[in-house]
Amino acid sequence: MGNYPTGVTVVTMMDEEGTPIGLTVNSFASVSLDPMLLLWSIDKRVSSYEKFTQTKKFAVHVLAHDQAEVCSLFASKGLDRFKNTDWSESANGLPIIADCAGVFQCEMHDTIEAGDHSILVGKVVDIESNKKEPLLYHKRKFAGIPDSFYE
Repeated sequence: MGNYPTGVTVVTMMDEEGTPIGLTVNSFASVSLDPMLLLWSIDKRVSSYEKFTQTKKFAVHVLAHDQAEVCSLFASKGLDRFKNTDWSESANGLPIIADCAGVFQCEMHDTIEAGDHSILVGKVVDIESNKKEPLLYHKRKFAGIPDSFYE
């Protein structure tokens, strides 16, 4: 699977105490346009698994080409992820990371068990597009879209 290039996202939510929680996710896809649904999957062994599968809302951030450090930060353990990145709380009560290529704010639509992961389906309630190139991940390396792609 590491040979399949993907975009990179960070998914965030607020827990019941109002503490922001987030993690790096590269299993993200569009599901439906009407209603607008998207999906992402979470490993059942992740420490925030219960919080994400029980939340009523979450935000999916499509990272910009220059946000490899944000990706690594939210994939790391033992660091205060939100103390070390620029973010704010949205009108929907979700932690929103600054300067992403785009952000989808979602209401939880469904959770589907799938082996050692769960698939979370969100109904998009707000979209922000910053018209930036996305961050790509391939063979454990990060990059933007090559200039030759546009030639």
